[in-house]
Amino acid sequence: MENKKEMRDWLNEFKLSHPFVIAGPCSAETEEQVLKIAHELKDSDVSVFRAGIWKPRTRPGGFEGVGEIGLKWLKKAKAETGLLMGTEVATAAHCKLALENDIDVLWVGARTTANPFAVQEIADTLAGTDKIVLIKNPVNPDMALWLGGVERLYAAGIKKLGVIHRGFSTYEKTKYRNIPEWQIAIELQNKFPDLPLIIDPSHITGNRDMILEVTQEALDLNYDGMIIETHNDPDNAWSDAAQQVTPDALKQIFKDLKVRKVSGDNDFDQKMTKLRANIDVLDANLLDLLGKRMKVADEIGQVKKDNNVAILQNNRWNEIQEKMIAEGAKKGLTEEFIVRLFKDIHQESIEHQEKVLNA
Repeated sequence: MENKKEMRDWLNEFKLSHPFVIAGPCSAETEEQVLKIAHELKDSDVSVFRAGIWKPRTRPGGFEGVGEIGLKWLKKAKAETGLLMGTEVATAAHCKLALENDIDVLWVGARTTANPFAVQEIADTLAGTDKIVLIKNPVNPDMALWLGGVERLYAAGIKKLGVIHRGFSTYEKTKYRNIPEWQIAIELQNKFPDLPLIIDPSHITGNRDMILEVTQEALDLNYDGMIIETHNDPDNAWSDAAQQVTPDALKQIFKDLKVRKVSGDNDFDQKMTKLRANIDVLDANLLDLLGKRMKVADEIGQVKKDNNVAILQNNRWNEIQEKMIAEGAKKGLTEEFIVRLFKDIHQESIEHQEKVLNA
């Protein structure tokens, strides 16, 4: 699959003066709920109304969606509001029912993307469709697996393709529900700059109070749009209550977002804005890694204290320095820089260990 300008045709056809927006409840719960939210989003920046019809749950016993009946509610919402309708599909059967009910936008969820057999089934079922088909990143941070899903859909003759960045699962406790791992989406974007890229801040954050922050970060990285879960009574939603916003809150987010506008003929400014945003993400990742490294240094200090061992181990430090100089050279980094950098890191590590030993 090669990058082509035509990949953006479906998005350009919307002729939007703002980022592309998909919004609606995590789950379709009742016909009344679907219609109420759709009408509240009708006269806004929303182009596609979303609602989950089938909800894959991590463990059995939870609400797994209303099923096929919900598609009828979406058809009615489309007739009343004129909004396009979208939902997640996880099986060939889901795809067939969605097509029969004229759903406009289908997306493959993170759990499904992780299974190439399931994605291939979906691709075979949707082969040649003129519907918009989006694919979320897999639950694990694997850009090749994400891109592989896109390639399967592309090989099936699906022209209106895009990707959704919804973050990646981690065992660690962080402020995110699913950590963004921005560099993976950036790498995909660099490989296929004309493949529409959409942020899913609802699933990245798991927290409605962080939706604006993460969406803004994505727009600063030149993302094309957003998919945001929106509910008229989010605290009482049947699924993912904490990450859903009200229609009014969503409209305020639209007002608060800053879309970085650059003139079409100013290629320099556009490139610099994107590259600097990339640098900001990488710097944040560097600080996170350094913080984790110092936590390990604290643990080493405790082990040395328990065994009455001196902090400085010259042989170990010399091994690290030689290894990093060699690895740095492979990445185009000078020996002088590597020595200076790791001396500072080593000194910080020693100071952490001294605090532990003297506590």
